[in-house]
Parts: sequence; structure tokens; C-alpha cells
Amino acid sequence: MSDLLKNDLWLRPRNLLLVFLTLAGLMIISALVELDRSREELTELMTEQSHNLLQALLISSQNSLHANQFVEDLLEEKLYLTAGYIRTAYQNGHVSNRYLQQVAAQNNIHRIHIFSPDGRKRFSSHTRVHFRGEGHFSPADSLRDIFQGKTDTLAFGLRPARYEPGARLTIAIAAEDRSAIVLNLDAESLYHFRRQIGFGVMLSKMIEQPGIVYVALQDSNTILAASGNVESLEDIPASPFLSRALGQGIFDSRFSEFDSLTIFEAVHPFDFQGQTVGLFRLGLSLDPLQQINDRIYRRIVIITLVLIVVGFFLLTLIFIRQNLDTLSRKYQEVETFSSQVIRNVSDAIVLVDGQCRISLVNAAAGQLFGIGAPEIHGRHLSTILPQETCEAIQNQDSTLYPVDCRIGERPANLLISTSAFLDQNQQKRIIMVIRDLTEQKLLEAQLQRRERLSAMGELASGVAHEIRNPLNTIGTIAQQLDSDFEPVRDGEEFHQLAGLVHSEVKRINNTIQDFLRFARPARVNPQPFAVADLIEKLVQQYRSLAHQKNLKFSGDIAWQGEVVWDRQQIQQALMNLLQNSIDALPAGGEFGIRVNSAPGEIIEISVFDDGPGIPEPVRNKIFNLYFTTKAEGTGIGLSLVQQIVDAHGGTITAGNPPHGPGALFILRLPRLCPTPGGLP
Repeated sequence: MSDLLKNDLWLRPRNLLLVFLTLAGLMIISALVELDRSREELTELMTEQSHNLLQALLISSQNSLHANQFVEDLLEEKLYLTAGYIRTAYQNGHVSNRYLQQVAAQNNIHRIHIFSPDGRKRFSSHTRVHFRGEGHFSPADSLRDIFQGKTDTLAFGLRPARYEPGARLTIAIAAEDRSAIVLNLDAESLYHFRRQIGFGVMLSKMIEQPGIVYVALQDSNTILAASGNVESLEDIPASPFLSRALGQGIFDSRFSEFDSLTIFEAVHPFDFQGQTVGLFRLGLSLDPLQQINDRIYRRIVIITLVLIVVGFFLLTLIFIRQNLDTLSRKYQEVETFSSQVIRNVSDAIVLVDGQCRISLVNAAAGQLFGIGAPEIHGRHLSTILPQETCEAIQNQDSTLYPVDCRIGERPANLLISTSAFLDQNQQKRIIMVIRDLTEQKLLEAQLQRRERLSAMGELASGVAHEIRNPLNTIGTIAQQLDSDFEPVRDGEEFHQLAGLVHSEVKRINNTIQDFLRFARPARVNPQPFAVADLIEKLVQQYRSLAHQKNLKFSGDIAWQGEVVWDRQQIQQALMNLLQNSIDALPAGGEFGIRVNSAPGEIIEISVFDDGPGIPEPVRNKIFNLYFTTKAEGTGIGLSLVQQIVDAHGGTITAGNPPHGPGALFILRLPRLCPTPGGLP
């Protein structure tokens, strides 16, 4: 009741409101924590993405520079090769202006000139005459090293044309007379190629990607290249952040301002051919982060509104149904308590309707009959009990009576108590409480047999001691008379009678010896061993004997664990049972032994045959001392088996197999003998 009152405290409006506000606060805090976590995750994601973008930009830029250099080197190599041919022709006296024009046209060369060592033009593929003083540079100055013999080749790279607008790619080589052969290409196509793959194109394409605000390459002095929307950026020397990234050659990121916007900026130094060219700066928009913030804020507002509405209706509903909920919980407690009692009671409980259809079984019933609630629900009671019992239960409201039946393959003695009642729909219900008395009756019968055997054993011991000495005297006298006395007549008959007396005395003495063995049984000496090993040896021993007698013998070992028994005594008991089966079977019969495990650390050993079986009138007498149905039996074998089983704390039952004729003995022994030291 105190627990129930404690639970009622939670139904008070103030406590419910407090719980509701606490939950609302936790949900809002959870949303804020999610917002903060989302920011961190987005920042980490932007850092990773910006790093990957900068790495791709660095690789693309380096590839672009290498491509430009490669193209320029190819063009210079082409010019040098053509200049070599012209030099050979010049030294052989085959050069003229027309020749140079043909070579220039064939090799797509803009101009070819040959200057004498004093700087005068000797031959040219271009016929236009320029006045002295025109042009951006002087051949005498540019080609001085060739004229003076300091070098044989000169590469001027890209430079402005001498007389015309635009740029030229120019090289020069020396002839034997120190004349200079100069070739140049129009660099407009090269400039166009650079414009197609240069920084500007890459930066303009990157800025087209969503989320990228700007991309720029900047050195310590100026902006080397940038996207079209960049007019000015923070100077590197004026920023510790930028100076550190450029000086240490590391990737770094920060939140910064650009055109009155807060952005996420990532920077990475750009190196080419071992030299730092500048610092790539990548600005990313924070719109995704702002969208997440807006979404979280909207979620918080929606959650708050929903909580207010739900809380209002929840409190209203609780106020209305508070008393009903209290009664419902009390009823549920009672019902749960009743269910627990039914479920955990040791007796089997079965609930049936007026037509004996099963509607409920508890765990004890399931264990007793080997069934489960789902598979038995709705089936007729005759599924588990005899039909006549079902009819008696259906026709009587309340009764208490014993029932002998079979559950599976084993016989069972049940005590059934029934009580009828009407349910809420006024339908008849019958509740059955079933107690399994099988083990109890077996123990009672075994105890009675044990008491009878004990009394008969004591009697046998006393009788044996009283008649043993006179028997020995009679036997000795009969031997003495047979050997020392010779009658006058009928001597042969006399000796026969004396021998008969001696043999009968010996037979009686052997019987007395059996009595004494039964009255003073050997001590139990339990030792651990594998039960499968014992059964396999018995199978080997009796299989050949069965073959000699034209019998079929089988062994089934369904459990192969280790037991702690007196192996010699258990073996003797099983041999007695197997020998009984052999004696009872005609030719062509079948017998066998089977080992199984049962709940509670119990081992079941069954010895069975398909012989004539055990008649009902003698079934309760076969374990009595001196009771036998054999012509030459002593009536001690099964009594000794009973004695050995008792000493091991087990039980033995005798009956007929559930299917077909024959006899069935079942030994149920605890896996560990309960008398470790043995009992006399």
C-alpha cells in the first residue's frame, strides 16, 4: 500500500507540471546541444572540404605551370632544331631571303633573321625595312654574347616584339663566323593556351561552385591572381594568422570578414619547383551553417508549441482520469499478483471452458505435460488427460480424485482438484489444480519394499546363523559315514543316499550364503566414470551372447556425461536386468538398453525387451525377496537390484513399454551418488 501511495504522488497536478516542465526543458536543452554539435560538425566538414579544395587547387596550379613550361620547352626545341638546319645551309652558302621565307612558311615560324657580327641584318624571311632607332631592343646588344664568342645559343623566352605589338618566343644560335641566326614565334597561341589553363580560368571556375565566396593567390606584396569579385584582401604581413600559415607552410582556417559578410576562410601556401610562390586563400559561405541554425530554432519553437498543447491536454486528461487510473493500477496490481501466483505455483493449473477447451496453463502444467501455452491453447482437455477423466470433470462442478494415466511414455499418478465458476460473460469455467504424485508413490512403494527387504534380510541373517552350524555338522557326518562305514547289504544304495544328503546340505549352504550376501550388502564406493564407457562394454558383452541365442540386442546412449557411482554395483544391477530379459525371450526376440538425462541432474537407464512382459498381478511383487516366476530362480536378483538402486539414492520402476508387448525397467539415479563414503 505504501508503494501505491508513493505512486499516487506522481498524479498530483503540481508534480505532473514539474515533470512536464522538466521534460520540456530537457528537450529544449537537447535541441540547443544538437545545434552546438551541428555547428561543430559543420565546421569540421567545412575544414575538411576546404582543405580538399585547396589541395586540388594546388595540384591543378602546379600542373598548369608545368604544362606551360613544357609547351614553351617544346617550342624552343623546335626552334633550335630548325636553326640548326639553317646554320648548316648558311655555312654551305645556300641561304637567301627566299630560302628563309620557305623555311618559315613550312615550320610556321614568324621571323628568321641572320645578323652579321657587327649587328647588321644579312638575311631575313621578312622583307619590310625598318628604320634604325625603331624597335624595343637592339640586335647588337641582345646578341653581343654570340658575336663575342661567349656562347653559341641564346634563349630569350617570351618577350615583346621589336617593331610590332604582341610577344615573341625567340632563340638565337651562332654560326662559324660568329653570325647570329635568330628565330622567333608569334606567342599569341601560347598566351591563348595559358589563358585557357591558367590561374584565372581555374579561379573563375571555382567561384562558380555554390558556397565559394572567393579564391585568391597572394604573396607578401600583392594579389597574384584572384576571382573576379575580389578587389582587395587583407595584407599578409599585417595578419599574424596569414603570416604564420605562409611562414610555417601549413594549412589553417578561421572565421573572417569579407565585404561585410562573415565567412569561413582556409589558407594554404603554394610552392612551385621548391619555391614558395604565395598563399592560396579560399573563402566559403556560412549559409549552410545559418540554415542549420534557422532549422534548429524553428524546431525549438515547434517543440515548445507542441509541448504546450500536449501538456495542456495531458494535464486535463490526467485531472479527469486520476481516480480511474488509481483504480486501474490497483486492479492491475491484484491481477499481476494473481498471475504471478498462478504462474509460479508448484502445482499444475489448467483452465478450461464448459466444452473442456483449454484456455490457460501455467508453467508447472507445461513442464508436467511437456507442452507450451501457444500450442495447447484452444485444444480439448483430452489432449493431455484420459477421455473418461474429461467427461467426469465436465459433468461435475467440484471434485477431488486421483487419476492414473500416461504422460508421453511414462506412467503418472495425478491428484486433480476441480472447481467451476462463471466468468464475466456468465460462461462456465473450470479451474483444475493438478498435483503429480508419481514420484511420491514411487518413493512410497520403494520405501515399503525397502522395509520389507530389510526385515526379510534380517530374518534371513538370523535363520542363516541358526541353521548354518547344524548343516555343517550334518554334511561332515554324511561325508564321514560315506567314507568310513560299509553296510553288510545294500551298500550301493547307502552310498547314494549319503552323497545325496551331502549335496543337499551343500545346496542349502549356498542358499544361506546368498541370504547372508543380501543381509550384509557391500559398501557403496562411488568413483567418477563415463557412463557411456560402462554401457558400451555391456553392449559388447551381451551382443555375442544374444547372437548365440538368436536374439537382437541394441544399445542407445543419448547422454554421454560423467557420473559418480559404484561402477561395479551398477554394472551388477544392469547385468541382472539384462539376464532376466534374455531368460524371458524366445528365439528371434529383441532386448536393449538406453541412457537418457532427465531434469534435476537425474540419469535414466532403461532396460527393455519385447517378451511376454510382466503380468499386472505380479508387478508389485517382483522386487520382493525370494519371489520368482522362474522354475530355477532364487528370487534374490531383482531384490539385489532394488538394494543397489536404493544405496545410490535412486528409484526403479517396472512395467510394460507404452507401445507393444514386453517388459520395461527404468532406473532413475542422481548423477552424483548422495553417499560419497558409502553406507553399509
